[in-house]
Amino acid sequence: MKILASLIIVAMVTGFSATLSAKELKNEKAVKILNKISGPFDPGVQYVVVNKNATIFEHSAGLSDIKENMPLSLSHTMAAFSMTKTITALAVLQLAERNKINIDNKISKYVEHPFNSGITIRLLLNHTSGIPNPMPLKWVHLTERHGDFDENRALAQVLKEHSSSDTRPGEKYLYSNIGYWLLGKLIEKISGKKYTDYVTNNIFEVLSLTPDEIGFLIPNKQNHTKGYLKKWSLMNLFGRFFIDKNVLGNYEGGWLHIKNVYLNGPSFGGVFGSATAFSKILQDLLADQSKLLGEKSKKLLYSKQTIISGEEINMTLGWHIGTLKDVTYYYKEGGGAGFHSEMRIYPEKGIASVLMANRTSFNSRKILSKLDVNFILN
Repeated sequence: MKILASLIIVAMVTGFSATLSAKELKNEKAVKILNKISGPFDPGVQYVVVNKNATIFEHSAGLSDIKENMPLSLSHTMAAFSMTKTITALAVLQLAERNKINIDNKISKYVEHPFNSGITIRLLLNHTSGIPNPMPLKWVHLTERHGDFDENRALAQVLKEHSSSDTRPGEKYLYSNIGYWLLGKLIEKISGKKYTDYVTNNIFEVLSLTPDEIGFLIPNKQNHTKGYLKKWSLMNLFGRFFIDKNVLGNYEGGWLHIKNVYLNGPSFGGVFGSATAFSKILQDLLADQSKLLGEKSKKLLYSKQTIISGEEINMTLGWHIGTLKDVTYYYKEGGGAGFHSEMRIYPEKGIASVLMANRTSFNSRKILSKLDVNFILN
């Protein structure tokens, strides 16, 4: 019996060691990929993987500031741009859950706009409203000019210049920044608060996230990453003809520094934060009982949408839908003005991931898939 017990103990210890070794190998592989992407003289990258209870993996590589040779940490904040849209969708679903709105009501009931009168809140959320999506490269202003900036005037000008719908409501998927800008105004109308205040109070603060971790203003420039554009890139060669030249900084090594900007419409791309902060939002959505949404609203968040023909589209009310090794995931990508990012949630695997980089030219889809596959496969 003693010999049998000893063999059982050895087997248990060996199995435990093997489990640890497998985890260490996954982590080591992820570190190698990230360090290769962002070398010691390149802009940096943050990567965080979580389940509902804990952080599974986290790592940062590269530089936050090339000129000062400052390493990027996990606490550094970056511009998230369109990842903000999922935050906006969460806010809209909260208001629907509280019976403040019905997502199938027409947006014109709450917010004036020049487009087709049949556009509903749902169609704005799933990008089938038919509202156009002109290039928004100039819809930004330097951070030092924010005190004098008038968002309502900026939106009115955009609506005046782009007042015609591209398709009928619900006819086809057509991504639109303007649509999510209007959703921000809906949130303001219904809540009686500024969009930025509503999201801060009802999402960030609910999860005990501080302004130093995530928000709509850069709270600490010393802890905010510089954004970069590769010197020898098509974006640098031709993009400068479409953007405000005031946002262009100086060259630092092989990279052009892009100055800090705020988007004119915070609801379509205005959040600043770290990968760690975004991972805490995803962690809440993985939890058995979310602090942000009830179970019915969470199901809406993952419900595949259809157009008027009945055809399904790879969109929910706030997420795009993808697959990796036959595993369905929900994602939102964001990029522009020196930054690129993507966050994903894999409900059936119970994990979520965030990848953020302080460079514009960055294939987040390809890189995140390469990283995530280590953690979704047993």
